Amino acid sequence: MKSLFKISLLFLLLIFGNSDPLSAAESGAKTSHFYLYQLPDGSRVMSDRPLYEKDHKLIHKSKGMNGMGHLVAGAYQPRGAGSRLQIKLFEPLIKDLSEQHHVDLALIKAVIRTESDFNPNATSRKGASGLMQLMPKTAAHYGVSDLYSPEQNLDAGIRYLRDLLDRYDNRLHLALAAYNAGETAVAKYNGIPPYRETQRYVKKVMHYRSYYSQQ
Repeated sequence: MKSLFKISLLFLLLIFGNSDPLSAAESGAKTSHFYLYQLPDGSRVMSDRPLYEKDHKLIHKSKGMNGMGHLVAGAYQPRGAGSRLQIKLFEPLIKDLSEQHHVDLALIKAVIRTESDFNPNATSRKGASGLMQLMPKTAAHYGVSDLYSPEQNLDAGIRYLRDLLDRYDNRLHLALAAYNAGETAVAKYNGIPPYRETQRYVKKVMHYRSYYSQQ
């Protein structure tokens, strides 16, 4: 654990303790990749090289120094420390996938906020996992091998959302109801199922979508 602490301390000194911007930029140029790992207790460790400890889960990989201050500042934040930091952490990936799969960025953020509050390790009592709370069957359909991989979970979840939007002719309320309760339930009731959880879910996502659209 000492060696890991030293690695993180080095980054803190590099980013926050260097008074010469040019020197900091030069240092960043020498190290092209940065890795953020989650430990079993929820704390995080930053490294400039891959770590192969069994209990270290890679949750983010970044190239270059841009935005790394946010990552290092959150290196020892516990799980559930707040979605604001997590949004900063995953926003570049979410934006890329939003453009790739043609799904509204604010909608994706709203679904993630509602599903997991941007916690990549979230697990529900029903067995849904990861940022977009994918069920194992859905994850398998989209080729996910690691439900807790932010990249795989987001890609599959956004693709699933895109497929639901296409299925329901972009009728967002129906797509969201199907995401929460399943397509069978939507077909059975020919609309949003009369489940309190699903009705609240749709309203909550729509609320967050409006919020993120204004940012």
